Amino acid sequence: MDGVHTTPNKLWYLKHIRLFDGITPSEMQEMERITRMQEVKKRQPLYLPGDPSSNVYLLKKGRVKLANTGASGKEVTFDILEPGEIFGELEVLEGLPRETAAEALDDAMICVIRREDFDRYLAAHPDITVKLTKLIGLRLRKIQSRIEDLVFRDVPARLAHLLIELSKSDGVKEAQGIRLRAKLTHQEMANLIGCSRETVSTTLGQFRDDGLIHMDGRTIVILNPDALARLVS
Repeated sequence: MDGVHTTPNKLWYLKHIRLFDGITPSEMQEMERITRMQEVKKRQPLYLPGDPSSNVYLLKKGRVKLANTGASGKEVTFDILEPGEIFGELEVLEGLPRETAAEALDDAMICVIRREDFDRYLAAHPDITVKLTKLIGLRLRKIQSRIEDLVFRDVPARLAHLLIELSKSDGVKEAQGIRLRAKLTHQEMANLIGCSRETVSTTLGQFRDDGLIHMDGRTIVILNPDALARLVS
């Protein structure tokens, strides 16, 4: 009925997970049967390093941070996940304890799958296993790239690389430039590129003054992607 707002159900959410693009309705119904929806409050941890890997998670709404604390005691963020992502799957597949922490950055909605159910589902659907392997490979390459950034690039190059990454994964082309839909705080960016919040703020200000980006609150529009790319190289 027009004007009536309905809350999306679990099946609706599952259809928006990238891993399940193109699967049949019966396969989707089977996945729905083995998942349970869970609301997670902002800053609530889903798991910590050393925890047993008993579940796989599908992010429906909100954002989730994957991070760890380095030897210096400083937090290093490996990834900030947007809706549609699967996470926690690698340790489950390897049968290992958690190596990272997962924490909700916003009030979030997730689907939880028990390890035993996930293993059975993959065994019955090898096409999903192939897609999952590709997604894991992409994430590992992303993490490797982030580590190389920390070792070999200065802060402006690391920040420029992060902005280019975000423009490719979650950018919207507009007349003015590429608007980043991911609204990261300066602290979140700092954790991703291994520097202080103040350094991120200063560097973004320099990018703005040089005409590379436009900032409106937490929204960033990339005005000159080629110049950012030159900073990275």
